[in-house]
Amino acid sequence: MPNNNLLKFSLYIALSLLALVSIESIAHGVDDSTRAFLEQNHGVQFIPFLYIGAKHMITGYDHLLFLVGVIFFLYRSKDVLLYVTMFTIGHSTTLLFGVLSDIQVNAYLIDAIIGLSVVYKGFDNLGGFKRSFNWQPDTKLAVLIFGLFHGFGLATKLQEFHLPEDGLLTNLVAFNIGVELGQFAALAFILIVINAWRHSPSFQRFSTFTNTALMSAGVMLIGYQLAGYFVS
Repeated sequence: MPNNNLLKFSLYIALSLLALVSIESIAHGVDDSTRAFLEQNHGVQFIPFLYIGAKHMITGYDHLLFLVGVIFFLYRSKDVLLYVTMFTIGHSTTLLFGVLSDIQVNAYLIDAIIGLSVVYKGFDNLGGFKRSFNWQPDTKLAVLIFGLFHGFGLATKLQEFHLPEDGLLTNLVAFNIGVELGQFAALAFILIVINAWRHSPSFQRFSTFTNTALMSAGVMLIGYQLAGYFVS
């Protein structure tokens, strides 16, 4: 594909993918069955919260888009483990702290920052910082910091349901474990696809397209969330 058509094609793919997602999903909402359970929940419900956490991560494409960017150029297993651990520490901290301390943050603004994290990682993978600013951010620190915002994004969804204090800590731990299990399952699939493509001569074109598409999707997420913030 000619280089001058790459950006247009990437934008088209990003638009097509987002068009397939419901408005509720873009707003990082929950489905009706999960909503009904959370609204009626009382006491410790370890397995249901474990399932909800895993489901939320697997369907939470904004989190997954960021993780795709994070691991895209990581070739060693220990590097993947390190960066995923930094992300996990970040989002686990603010998820638990945000809910238990009832830290109220605007969900639209948090989700806009999550969109920014996707833009950042795609831009970084394309070498944008080095070419444009002759400077490279600390990638590990960036993953940790954005992980903190991703955790607040998770927290805002749970806070909508005003979960009862009875069993709250246990349920949150179960939810967080579920998030990690969902993250592991999604990353395993993503790594298989990326590693298979690395052996193809087209990997350079694939990497450019993928990270350009990440930036395009991130910009759209930012725009949607900011529009929701100003309208609401």
